[in-house]
Amino acid sequence: MKKAEFNAKDVKERCVAWIRDFFEKNGKGCNCVIGISGGKDSSVVAALCVEALGKERVIGVLMPDGKQSDIDMAEKLVDFLGITGITVNIAPAVQTVTKGVEAALSERMSGQAAVNLPARLRMAILYAVSQSRNGRVANTCNLSEDWVGYSTRYGDSVGDFSPLSDLTVAEVKLLGRAAGLPEELVDKAPSDGLCGKSDEDNLGFSYETLDKYIRTGEIEDETVRKRIDELHEKNLFKLQQMPKFTL
Repeated sequence: MKKAEFNAKDVKERCVAWIRDFFEKNGKGCNCVIGISGGKDSSVVAALCVEALGKERVIGVLMPDGKQSDIDMAEKLVDFLGITGITVNIAPAVQTVTKGVEAALSERMSGQAAVNLPARLRMAILYAVSQSRNGRVANTCNLSEDWVGYSTRYGDSVGDFSPLSDLTVAEVKLLGRAAGLPEELVDKAPSDGLCGKSDEDNLGFSYETLDKYIRTGEIEDETVRKRIDELHEKNLFKLQQMPKFTL
């Protein structure tokens, strides 16, 4: 059976209603706290939450690691939506934790640990802001990222509610347009903001290819298919509950 065409307007309205319902049941009167990167995902989530809750209940937290070259995009989103913006520069925390860990280990942290540390510190900051401002933290991951594990466990992979985790990158972009966001925020090349490369450079394939494979099972390059399947299988643990011993 042919899959129905994606109706961005309908999905946006249903997602807004879902967010509103979540806050009614899990945080009546609470604020929404979102880490704002200036990319499409945080931009779309922020726009949806503003529509669901009102701009006075949405707090955008900007967390540059020292100097962020595209911080102006994050600031543009805050101004465009008219939400409260808070900036916490994570560079001192990253440097202090790195120095402490490396001193304790008597060696340098691994490259992957160094890449993931800022994301985990950012989530700690989001929860510090959330608990100080009567908030709930928004997760901003999308289905495409989750499918191949392109997130940091206990970093950007977590949160209290997740509006985009069933939507591919292409669908998130359509949702952003339906929400009336500026094109430069919707079409900004996705990047993790950690290692200086785009998402697609790191993954080795395009989101267009990945999205089509997720939704239709179709893919032309067998090598890419194998890589996607391997990443999906290897990273499923990030989406599952922590294993526990049971009596």
